[in-house]
Amino acid sequence: MSMIVKGDRLPNFVGGKWCTSNTRDVLPVPNPATEEVLALVPLSGTAEVDAAVRSAQEAFLAWRETPVTERVRILLKFRELLVQHLDTLSRTLTEENGKTLNEAKAEIWRGIEVVEFAAGMPSLMKGEVTPQVSRGIDMEMVRDPVGVVAGITPFNFPVMVPLWMVPLALAAGNTFVLKPSERTPLSAVRLVELAVEAGLPEGVFNLVHGGKEAVDALLCHPGVDAVSFVGSQPVAEHVYKTAAAHGKRVQALAGAKNCHIVHEDANMEGAVQSITGSAFGCAGQRCMAGSVVVVLESVADRFLKDLVAAAERVRVGNGLEEGTEQGPLIRDEHRKKVLERIEQGLKEGAVMLRDGRNLVDQMDRGFFLGPTILDRVRPEMTVFREELFAPVLSVIRVKDLDEAIRVVNRSRFGNAAVLYTESGKAARRFRERVQAGMLGINVGVPVPAAFYPFSGWKQSFYGDLHANGKDAVEFYTRKKVVTSRWFG
Repeated sequence: MSMIVKGDRLPNFVGGKWCTSNTRDVLPVPNPATEEVLALVPLSGTAEVDAAVRSAQEAFLAWRETPVTERVRILLKFRELLVQHLDTLSRTLTEENGKTLNEAKAEIWRGIEVVEFAAGMPSLMKGEVTPQVSRGIDMEMVRDPVGVVAGITPFNFPVMVPLWMVPLALAAGNTFVLKPSERTPLSAVRLVELAVEAGLPEGVFNLVHGGKEAVDALLCHPGVDAVSFVGSQPVAEHVYKTAAAHGKRVQALAGAKNCHIVHEDANMEGAVQSITGSAFGCAGQRCMAGSVVVVLESVADRFLKDLVAAAERVRVGNGLEEGTEQGPLIRDEHRKKVLERIEQGLKEGAVMLRDGRNLVDQMDRGFFLGPTILDRVRPEMTVFREELFAPVLSVIRVKDLDEAIRVVNRSRFGNAAVLYTESGKAARRFRERVQAGMLGINVGVPVPAAFYPFSGWKQSFYGDLHANGKDAVEFYTRKKVVTSRWFG
């Protein structure tokens, strides 16, 4: 049973104990669909971050010596509890984030996949041995855990992203300090409760709520050995530069501006359905959302007619209500920024094809914005260059596939790109020439499975080793090479 009581101030979790933050600074956590205050989140300071890191350091000494098979058994119990509490955890996620219940459940299952992948750590972190590398000398490489890992996670996937980090880090023998988004902290509290119920020892997994002060304290703390971050591009750059300057291993997943190319031989019905889900699902608040459609002029009018019709059918509302297909934006201040960007796009020459702004006045409560489509966008416009993180889709018309690929590659981001085609030749050309780390061929949200890396390029990622897959095993372990000789 969760300890969360609606409207209460949320505690931190340090050294195996729930504790009240000393700070007087708190923020309300509203349901973005109803504006009801769900909780108060404390903006913890440097001293509380220090206590959490020290707790993780102390626990590391015993946790790293715990056999990997025993660590994995705890994670398997954790997986069982996640499945057992899927419905209630989904509801918590929907209430604080706004996405639909179906989207929340899908997010949690994506996180569970990573727990399942982490359960393979006895094989994943195996080393190598070369006997008799020279006369009487053997050489071996073994993997050690890095130490204390800090995880800084975003509001848009408050369950999945912590599960990208925590299970793999813990299975490899590290201890963890989680700083969840202050906008969606309730899911993180529930994850900690389930992890404790699964049997994690005291201090192995710690939780500190907070904002920028807490983040900077983690980035600069000498007891933190590695930092995993997911969030916006400016913050990712700050996290990477600051943590790296303090000698830490860093992976910082950043923003995106994902382009979907509609080729002239595309299955139009499939493309429309896929793009509608990608652009407007989760209210466009995901780094894998389709935010730009680059469509060949020869099929543009027919395609856009069907796309607008599909956008009109999207049911926007409270994610807890059955039949809802798109929820609200996370906060009113974010919605205001998006509205400003839409207006700026129109001033720069874009044409409104489907206006979702009328929904703002129609809904009595909540931070809603309907599916919005801007046509005649050009690559130099702000709506193409900047990440909006909203259900706003920009349309660029081009003459052929080569021009479409050039448009995609003009973006400073390189998270994902998608091509809709029935041509293997076109797909191969796209795969070879487009500058993005995760590609979809007729797949609107090409998120890799847990055993592949989440491999953003350009300003969509800062670091060398990505989240998930073998990259994550490399990130959460250090190689140690032993050369041995036995006299006599």
